[in-house]
Amino acid sequence: MTRILPPNIAEAQFDRALAEWTAIVGEENVVSSGIDLASYRDPFAPGQAAAFSASAALRPDSVEAIQAILRIATHYRIPLWTVSTGRNFAYGGAAPRLTGSVVLDLQRMNRIIEVNETLAYALVEPGVSYFDLYAWLRSKGYRLWVDPPAAGWGSVIGNTLERGFGYTSYGDHAATQCGMEIVLANGDVVRTGMGGIDIGTSWQTYQPGYGPSFDAMFMQSNYGVVTKMGVWLMPAPPAYLLGEIQFQHEQDLEAIVEILRPLRLAETIRNNAVIEGGLRRAAGIASRTQWYDGPGAMPESALAAMLEHLKVGRWNLHFALYGTPEVIDAQYALVKRAFAEVPQARFLASRYSGDAQPSGGGDRNMSGIPAMTAFRMLDWRGGAGAHVDFSPICPATGRDAMRQYTMAKARATEYGFDYYGGFTVGTRHLHHIFAAIFDRDDAQQADLAGDLLRVLISDARAAGYGEYRTHLAYMDFAAAQYNFNDGALLRLSETIKDALDPAGILSPGKQGVWPAAWRDRRGYT
Repeated sequence: MTRILPPNIAEAQFDRALAEWTAIVGEENVVSSGIDLASYRDPFAPGQAAAFSASAALRPDSVEAIQAILRIATHYRIPLWTVSTGRNFAYGGAAPRLTGSVVLDLQRMNRIIEVNETLAYALVEPGVSYFDLYAWLRSKGYRLWVDPPAAGWGSVIGNTLERGFGYTSYGDHAATQCGMEIVLANGDVVRTGMGGIDIGTSWQTYQPGYGPSFDAMFMQSNYGVVTKMGVWLMPAPPAYLLGEIQFQHEQDLEAIVEILRPLRLAETIRNNAVIEGGLRRAAGIASRTQWYDGPGAMPESALAAMLEHLKVGRWNLHFALYGTPEVIDAQYALVKRAFAEVPQARFLASRYSGDAQPSGGGDRNMSGIPAMTAFRMLDWRGGAGAHVDFSPICPATGRDAMRQYTMAKARATEYGFDYYGGFTVGTRHLHHIFAAIFDRDDAQQADLAGDLLRVLISDARAAGYGEYRTHLAYMDFAAAQYNFNDGALLRLSETIKDALDPAGILSPGKQGVWPAAWRDRRGYT
């Protein structure tokens, strides 16, 4: 395999830098060749698998090691790409946006520094996964829940920094973060909010602190390396209910959103409810070939037969209620009364005490239990399953939901893909997640998935929507859609980038934000 070098760096220079980094983190924590380096490629690349390849990876275990790594990177002008655990699949994994960058892999920084049961928070490092934090809470007997995203192996910090979301009442991860420690490009260490007091007692309890607040500036950005983060945890409720409502008609989507929004605004339903498309639900139960094995998207007749046989709705609303049994009874009565307006709606519910666990299924996430059931989608089309996600935001109105759905489904059908998707419901907005599932060993499928995503981003912008998160290949394109005042928002982002990181070494190109040193690489791999 041809050796990949950082851009504009001679081989001898790179070897010197690697030797200096090895002296800091040890030979076993410098990856520069072979299969170990291949693991830093994007396993779900929608196109050429070798795109966005790293030249090396470094695995520090301390803030001091990161500071030393940054000094060397600045000296040699070698770009770094920071990942927490590198499991951001469907958005690029551990691969860097700028080919030849060195991955700064923080998985060895995996301490759970503090858990405070009284105030319901934890302080963690980037290598701590949702599985790790969940297991720690259970082992210590804490009556606290984590809020897991779809894939429980992800980093708590990594998911939060990407504005990921979960499924309990604490599902907005960016909103339930409190206090960061960040290493800036010049090696300076900053603590945000109340952490600005060196003996502070309120770092994880009050987000703003005094003066300007900077936490949000480090979300989805390349302004620094986050090494510690506080996260609020959900106190285990006395009881909870996991509910599902199945709807039989495609056009029901509009009514579902219109009925659900007031329930979310009134906090009758407090968690991030999920409106799951029927095919997405079916993919967790069966494989596509049982119902259709031909080219293109699954025909309507085959889809209808599959949903009927599996007893799955065309749309399936998943929600949770938390509290005392009396409160849950009252809330569930309100939910049933509201959705009884939709013809042929089918209601299912399971009740649990606060210390009981559901036996299985994706709804375990709504009870604070991390899972990996979302990855069942990889078996849907057969072969080496992969997916790339289209992730636009829209207002929480039935009209907007139906508009985005019909747009995405029509384009997916045009490109030969099934509509595998649904909506996660905030109080005033919807996350619409559509996954283009493909066999990564089939080059034509991979290329078509990549083309589809670009077209969907264009379609969304033409309708007034933008993505909240996207794959490496589309970061520049997605950022360009935010074009008010000739791209004033991106100009501001890059002005801040140049001030904080004049050498341009930290994650160049992340979310389309390029430092002056690499701005000519915009749009290229």
